[in-house]
Amino acid sequence: MKGALLVNLGSPNSTSVKDVKNYLDEFLMDKRVIDTPYLVRAFVVKGIILNTRPKKSAEAYKKIWWPEGSPLIVLSERLHKKVAEKSDIPVELAMRYGNPSIKSGIEKLVNQGVTEIFLIPLYPQFAMATTETIEVLAAKLVKKHFPNVQLTNLPAFYNKEDYISVLSNSIKTFIEKEKPEHLLFSYHGVPERHIKKSDVTKSHCKIDGSCCNTPSPAHEFCYRHQCYETTKQVASFLNLKEGTYSTSFQSRLGRDPWLQPYTDKTIEGFAKDGVKNLAVVTPAFVSDCLETLEEIGMEAKDDFIENGGEKFTTIPCLNDNDDWADTLTNWIKNWSK
Repeated sequence: MKGALLVNLGSPNSTSVKDVKNYLDEFLMDKRVIDTPYLVRAFVVKGIILNTRPKKSAEAYKKIWWPEGSPLIVLSERLHKKVAEKSDIPVELAMRYGNPSIKSGIEKLVNQGVTEIFLIPLYPQFAMATTETIEVLAAKLVKKHFPNVQLTNLPAFYNKEDYISVLSNSIKTFIEKEKPEHLLFSYHGVPERHIKKSDVTKSHCKIDGSCCNTPSPAHEFCYRHQCYETTKQVASFLNLKEGTYSTSFQSRLGRDPWLQPYTDKTIEGFAKDGVKNLAVVTPAFVSDCLETLEEIGMEAKDDFIENGGEKFTTIPCLNDNDDWADTLTNWIKNWSK
């Protein structure tokens, strides 16, 4: 029997400093998030970050927390409900960090008689710290606890025609209403070394402005290429004019070089250059979360206004949009035939 497991990033159980600290511990100690040797990672995370960041992060979560709980969890649950109701096979929901865990999601499917699982990381673009860590952990759990289960992974869907259509139409609604001078595609940042580590050719990725546009097997696992390709295809779908849209990367951590241009500096630059009406969309996320609601919707908006901007629109993620739920359902149905 077949079943599907939707997997999103995750969230603290509450906005308490203790819960946020536990969540950050699990998240940042993942060797595919902070990819340094264990002792170095433990020193940085447990010795420094967890002694300073949880309180600040807890305050940020409080700003965006809903009465029902974490927006990411609530929105993921709403999406899961729609997909499960439309699907002909069992569908469960899990988070890479926090609850509900991937192990619990697999258990729920197995308890329904499922022996083949379609694993669906809810990330359009492949990255070590997102798609890969989900696939690796799920495979590890299956091998250890569910040896009779077979896994099939959904590949990155950054350029799938139906996804681009759904994403583009969700953006179109807002740009037709708000008529921004510029549309910024802000993707979650990753360290540059992650791009090179994911290069299956070990030679193609140079992050020099040209490699992402040169065909290569490396693109199957190149986060940077896939982000720019998503922007390119949405711009084509919406017939956006050159110069009216651009791509940037947000949420960097530490001092190592991360993908550029940086979103915060880009937005500040637009305001100082006279852009008065800016819209930002965040296509690395399918569910609104701390990075979209607080970092973009609050911090970035404040920066834009303080530097001379006048109108700032944060375009929501796909969340539980009906057409997005239908797209996921179709992928599941096509797999389970």
